[in-house]
Amino acid sequence: MTQANLGFQHRYVPSRLGPEGEGQAWRTLLLLHGTGGTEEDLIELGAALDPAANLLSPRGKVLEEGMTRFFRRFAKGVFDEADLVTGALELVDFVISAGQHYGFDLAHVVAAGYSNGANTAAGLLLLRPLVLTGAVLFRAVLPLAKPPQPELTGRRVFLSQGEYDPIIEAAQGERLAAHLRGAGATVELRRWPAGHELTASEIAAAHSWLANWA
Repeated sequence: MTQANLGFQHRYVPSRLGPEGEGQAWRTLLLLHGTGGTEEDLIELGAALDPAANLLSPRGKVLEEGMTRFFRRFAKGVFDEADLVTGALELVDFVISAGQHYGFDLAHVVAAGYSNGANTAAGLLLLRPLVLTGAVLFRAVLPLAKPPQPELTGRRVFLSQGEYDPIIEAAQGERLAAHLRGAGATVELRRWPAGHELTASEIAAAHSWLANWA
């Protein structure tokens, strides 16, 4: 299948279930990499999270000292919120265009992001919630100082944090979870004996969470 540009350099991997009929994939995972990543970084992770899903993986367009990101920051932990808003709009347009081009169901898109990608996915939920039915957020924080509280009833979020993460304090994950719950989302917050890196145990837990999605 032709890999169109659609505004982002990206990779699309259709479900092995087939493009149509009863074998059509129910879900598409929007894979959002961390700082310095590419569209290839989370393909293996996406397949582990949901082997039956379509995988849509864009490359961030912002460069920070040569490393790709989805939105700018002024310093570590200090985000350029205006750029996050701009980036969220661009991603929404990209997902819609990709759905039309590749033929997947836009009603069942779940973001799966790590670090900067997870913060971007959280921003999408808060700023443009209609594009996502839920999210798997690895090492995310609440990315806006004064976040909106959209209607997120029916949205599901798996939030996975490392107890020894040197970048993200536990309170930051709890604040994000509380805000999403306050907007009506169903949130499962899990903590692991890990740092900023991902572990096999949390990937397996996220896989089970997705598999049990009713």
